[in-house]
Amino acid sequence: MSASRPSDVLEAFLAHLAVERGASAHTIAAYHRDLTRYTGYLATLGRADLEDVTALDVERYLEVLRTGSDGAAPLAASSAGRAVVAVRGLHRFAHVEGTTSDDPAAQVRPPATGKRLPKAVSVGEVEALLEAASATEGVVGLRDRALLELLYSTGARISEAVSLAVDDLDLDADTPLVRVTGKGRRTRVVPLGTHAVRALDAYLVRARPTLAARGRSQGAVFLGVRGAPLSRQSAWAVLQDAAERAGLAAHVSPHTLRHSFATHLLAGGADVRVVQELLGHASVTTTQLYTHVTVQTLREVYASAHPRALG
Repeated sequence: MSASRPSDVLEAFLAHLAVERGASAHTIAAYHRDLTRYTGYLATLGRADLEDVTALDVERYLEVLRTGSDGAAPLAASSAGRAVVAVRGLHRFAHVEGTTSDDPAAQVRPPATGKRLPKAVSVGEVEALLEAASATEGVVGLRDRALLELLYSTGARISEAVSLAVDDLDLDADTPLVRVTGKGRRTRVVPLGTHAVRALDAYLVRARPTLAARGRSQGAVFLGVRGAPLSRQSAWAVLQDAAERAGLAAHVSPHTLRHSFATHLLAGGADVRVVQELLGHASVTTTQLYTHVTVQTLREVYASAHPRALG
């Protein structure tokens, strides 16, 4: 087995990424930055040959990344994970090329990043947001209120809402429904609340015909001022404008009403599998992320209400 200086293997690996794998200049730069730090770490251990690197060396490097004990800035779990992926790629390349007899990084896993809790606003803030949507007079105000009422009533994504056709709505049924087409072209049927039905009916009767007369609506429920189907970007602007008028701009994202829909249902006692169906999640694991929010709410209520919770 020939000698394998880490810096030489690094250069060969980067060339492999660029030529054989067609990696972008941005990717090459990121790998170069991450692996230069790694080879510097190996130098402090006296590992002049990549053949001498052990699995323990690689595992300890992960600790270095998280603590910054090598003098560089400590990294968050996501950034450390990216760096570990680069290290694993380097060692795998060296092993496959026959430069080293073993791959000491094969069993080293990137750190778990954890899932970020979804952000939701309170019921009162949702009500303020919906009221603010009606601030614009005329057909646009009716459309905006109907759009946001539907988003909160169904938990639909903005992209799903703007894709709705008039035929997807059944407002006259005993239980008004909307048929939503989500990711993977999966279709789900979601009930509509009374407030959403009222807002949609007002929009469809008093506003949509005026908008449709201005252009080609293609049967879409929500239309722009020129009569074409409302775009996802324009729908997001409707939400943002209403949030600014309600004083909630800092707390609102394109998914805010969807997150709030799920959080409020679970807080009200809805079964997580029912919420899964309403949201169109393929796995209940995704929906269970919202249960962490309601558990935190329970903790806060307990801490403030139970006479022996504190002290």
